Amino acid sequence: MVQLKLSAATRTGLGPSKLEPCGSCWRSIFMKKILRFGTLAFLVTIGVAAASVAEAKGQNVINDILKRMDGYNNSIQSLQADVTMTKHNPQLNVTDTLIGTTSFLPSNKQRKTRYMRLDWKTENGRAKQESILVIGDDYELYSGGTRNQVIFGKVNKAKNNASAGGVLAFMSMSKEQLKANYDVIYLGEESISGGIKTWHLQLTPKAKSDYKGAELWVDPDGMPRQAKVIENNSDTTTVLLSGDRKNQTVDANVFKPNWPKNAKRVQG
Repeated sequence: MVQLKLSAATRTGLGPSKLEPCGSCWRSIFMKKILRFGTLAFLVTIGVAAASVAEAKGQNVINDILKRMDGYNNSIQSLQADVTMTKHNPQLNVTDTLIGTTSFLPSNKQRKTRYMRLDWKTENGRAKQESILVIGDDYELYSGGTRNQVIFGKVNKAKNNASAGGVLAFMSMSKEQLKANYDVIYLGEESISGGIKTWHLQLTPKAKSDYKGAELWVDPDGMPRQAKVIENNSDTTTVLLSGDRKNQTVDANVFKPNWPKNAKRVQG
């Protein structure tokens, strides 16, 4: 049985049910504790009861969020959106911002393989020619201009800009995948860019990984609007989706590696 680590400072308000103890039952229990154990034991009992209620509420919130995410993922046949990726190096205090577009076809019963393409248009306000193509667990990262090269490999070993594919992968994980691979903590409600209200989740890998953890911001419909990965050196990559277009027709040619034939290929 998977055990979720829960934040004690749990807040609700976007939909999860609230737990309300029976007033007469609690009063009876508290009076017996006072008479039997005295004031100190009574205060301890209050603390334990409050912690138990908070933990139950936290677990209800997490289960509700993951259930909504599953419902959203099951309803998605395709997704197109604008993407903003922010990479921050705390050692150098340097932040880079890339803006582009993405097309995504999740894996499902009819389609066993996921497809994702991400085309960057600008970096820190300057034009950029770079694309990431993810098919299943494989990726190709094309850099245009004078570099004119393709880096290819596995998503879980991707570095630098190709890591965006890995960040986006968090957004389509099922409830079972998240529970099996991560300890999940509910951090509370938070409004992200555009004033969108979300639930904020923290994910810590259960097994040894090349990153410390991740965070997800999930809206009331169950759509992960934002994801962040914290690497072991404390660098962070944050991906925000906006202007999303759900279940519209996507041209299959989008997912073909249409790089120049003379592009140099490098193992990632």
